[in-house]
Amino acid sequence: MGKMIINGRECEFTNETNVLEVIRNNGFNVPTLCYRQDLIKDFGACRMCMVEVEGKGLQASCNMPPKEGMVIKTETAELRRIRHTILELLIANHDKECTACEKSGRCELQRYAFEYNVHPMGKYLPRAEHFPVDKSSPSIVRDANKCVLCGACVRACEEYQGLEVLGFANRGSATLAQPMAGKPLAKTECVNCGQCAAICPTGAITIKSQVEEVWAAIHDPEKKVVVQYAPSVRVAIGELFGFEPGTNLTKQLNAALKWMGFDLVFDTNFSADLTIMEEASEFVERLQRNDNLPMFTSCCPAWVRFLELKHPDMLPHLSSCRSPQGMMGAIIREYVPQYYNDITSKNLVSVAIMPCTAKKAEAIREEFKRPDGTYEIDYVLTTQEIGKMISTEGIKLKKIHGEEADSPFGKYSGAGTIFGVSGGVAEAAVRTAYEIATGEELKDVKIDEMRGLHRVKTVELDLKGKKVKVKIVNTLKEAEKCIKEIKEGKADYQMLEVMACPGGCINGGGQPISCNEPEIREMRANGLYEDDEKGTWRKSHENPDIKELYAQHLEKPNSHKAHELLHTTYSDKRKGCYIGIADC
Repeated sequence: MGKMIINGRECEFTNETNVLEVIRNNGFNVPTLCYRQDLIKDFGACRMCMVEVEGKGLQASCNMPPKEGMVIKTETAELRRIRHTILELLIANHDKECTACEKSGRCELQRYAFEYNVHPMGKYLPRAEHFPVDKSSPSIVRDANKCVLCGACVRACEEYQGLEVLGFANRGSATLAQPMAGKPLAKTECVNCGQCAAICPTGAITIKSQVEEVWAAIHDPEKKVVVQYAPSVRVAIGELFGFEPGTNLTKQLNAALKWMGFDLVFDTNFSADLTIMEEASEFVERLQRNDNLPMFTSCCPAWVRFLELKHPDMLPHLSSCRSPQGMMGAIIREYVPQYYNDITSKNLVSVAIMPCTAKKAEAIREEFKRPDGTYEIDYVLTTQEIGKMISTEGIKLKKIHGEEADSPFGKYSGAGTIFGVSGGVAEAAVRTAYEIATGEELKDVKIDEMRGLHRVKTVELDLKGKKVKVKIVNTLKEAEKCIKEIKEGKADYQMLEVMACPGGCINGGGQPISCNEPEIREMRANGLYEDDEKGTWRKSHENPDIKELYAQHLEKPNSHKAHELLHTTYSDKRKGCYIGIADC
């Protein structure tokens, strides 16, 4: 612990790694475009966070360690002049189509330009060169004309996923942040996680939107639009409407979607329960056979793509279960027309609302293509996109009366809802696997060791005398370490849960932008855990809608019919692009 003087006030610091964090933790702030709290590497590129340090002059606060007795000013005439000039230069080099930009209203450059009264047509000449916009990816759009060279996307790709898909090319005024050799993203090892878009301060990397296509389907009188939404959406969407992170808006979201014109609203928590039924059964069978262990979870499409691209020899370890989105897509196509007379396979439009940009790529996997050339899920929207649609309709989530999801795929257990946080899939699976393996009731369903947002967790369980170890990691950089352990014969665990995004789906690339702030991740996670604790059922196999589905249609977990609908296959993607885009 130490003390420093900030703007004339005595301020304490403890374990902060830089002066910028001390400033923020003591109620002050300085602008920054390149600094991100969750990224390890300090970049110091934008220089917006410059402060005046007594005896040392102007310094970048983001990469300056705090020291006892420092005297700092965050606002002076000189600092304001410098920041104003930096912003003028950035804007001169920036595409000014703000009104049509996906990040308009959420763009940090736009906000600082307003705060510092920087005119868009400043005194510096604009850049003459215009770069083509890369729309090759099914998940994100890259527009180099809006890049401010903050390096956040480059660092996120390397620090979270260990992939280095993005990097810097050229020098000086010609510098660009781009994929290697200027390739389109679809031709790279990008796993579509969207963390680059989540951390980008401008509109240089954004989510590839399908909002207009969904509106067109809703307004088409010949179509019946059926929607599902994922666990993490309900505890994050409120942030777009003035709620605290973690506020559970399940019932309000049900109502809003129906008001907007969706004909049926189902909850992906239901198919998370369904995933557990299949995955837990598969895990117990593998344990009994001692076959392809550790078994990898398969819910995260970015993780699946990572394996297909980087480690196809490890694919036998991957559970054959589709993700909850994939399972619900199949169930909707197969059974909704049987329950609703006005819905047929031809007029049904299936929409999924996900926290994850990689789900857009997952929906167009070749394995999910139907005989007529269409896909089981027609469109995938992120939390950000559905938030925009709700705003367009003028629906006030703070005033709306909640409604239940539609039947017969609307009920869910607490196990289904915790899928959205790192460790939740494994915890949900253990609740069911324990009872399948032992034939005894698991009374204490909360497994504290599997909770928390640490990048790595390892838990040992006792299945009636049989010791089972589960490893849980988030970010693909940590997953790569696990792959190395397994290949070297050093892995002593039987299940590996992997989520590509830091903290899990609660922090997916399609969630409301938080710049990966740990506090927001924790609040979203707590929202899901609270939903679990309040639930009528806390184990997937207790869900009455799940029981009915098996009784009426699927017989039992891992039956022949269940495998046809709910499981899939994987393949080596190193030699080509897996996303089915024409120019790949």
